[in-house]
Amino acid sequence: MSASSPTAVIAATGLFTPEQSISNAELVQAYNAWAELENARNADDIVAGTREALTPSSVEFIEKASGIKSRFVLDKTGVLDPERMVPHLPERSNEELSILAEMAVKAAQEAIAAWGKPVSEIGAVLCAASNMQRPYPAMAIEVQQALGIEGFAFDMNVACSSATFGLKTAADFIASGSVKAVLMVNPEVCSAHLNFKDRDSHFIFGDVATAVIVESGDQAGPGGWDILGTRLKTVFSNNIRNNFGFLNNAAPEGIGKPDKLFVQQGRKVFKDVVPMVSEMIVSHASDLGLEPSGLKRLWLHQANINMNEMIGRKVLGRDPEPSENVIILDDYANTSSAGSVIAFHLHQENMAAGDVGLICSFGAGYSAGTVFVRKRG
Repeated sequence: MSASSPTAVIAATGLFTPEQSISNAELVQAYNAWAELENARNADDIVAGTREALTPSSVEFIEKASGIKSRFVLDKTGVLDPERMVPHLPERSNEELSILAEMAVKAAQEAIAAWGKPVSEIGAVLCAASNMQRPYPAMAIEVQQALGIEGFAFDMNVACSSATFGLKTAADFIASGSVKAVLMVNPEVCSAHLNFKDRDSHFIFGDVATAVIVESGDQAGPGGWDILGTRLKTVFSNNIRNNFGFLNNAAPEGIGKPDKLFVQQGRKVFKDVVPMVSEMIVSHASDLGLEPSGLKRLWLHQANINMNEMIGRKVLGRDPEPSENVIILDDYANTSSAGSVIAFHLHQENMAAGDVGLICSFGAGYSAGTVFVRKRG
């Protein structure tokens, strides 16, 4: 970005939270009921030693492993049915607004209302998310049409880092002069891709949608956040993976297998990602002339409380105060790309003009993104 390029400003954010939520106790009850049924169905094999009995889950196990206490979902009845363990999300006709678009529109409407400007000033819409419900037409174009926005729109998927990749893309559009304002939305129906029959991951995800409006600093009003710098990184890894896609239709025998849902090797992910992200944050801060220990707030991807706490310690050089390293996954769980934006949206209080913070993501790919922001007067 050259010195003469327009600065990009995060002008407004929005959040859509589903009405239904599932506590750890409810989730554990459903999982354990299913596991008991499975053990009964396979009792002979378990006795013969050809199959291992399923281990019950527990609230204590979930909270120690993740820090998660509850999660919002679009449908809890299907998830909590031991004979189903999948949300009820009826297919909609092509003439109806799709589920992801509906969620995104609700979050976008909140952001637009907070922004206080007409949608005619928005020149692009980005839908940046992990869990797209179809290959095309792009979800972003459907959102664009529903909101009456001109210009162009497209989807992008970089798993849990989709939002920070979207913020950089929006900032680059502003810097190049392509548009004056960008709407980025992050609708995530993670419950549809989660294997609720896997004890090691059945508790991880929740559903939500977020929205961010990025506009040119030369037209932005007071308030908001200057984007000081953005940086992206990807390193290929199979340690977090989801193999479901339209090509599965060519091999229907694969549908329903565990690898068509979210799978990960959690310990390997922790070992690989924590140092990669910590070093990326510190290096990017240094290149921007910022002292990491002076960051007022960290809005990190909400994956796992242990990861977030360790990254916070490595970046700040000390144990962060709760207000410095925002945690929202206890209520929302891991919401993939939307997590860091939820944290940013809900926890901007007590920030003074000139204070600097960090929006950061990390996830499958591996992918990581850092967006340093400064509070405007």
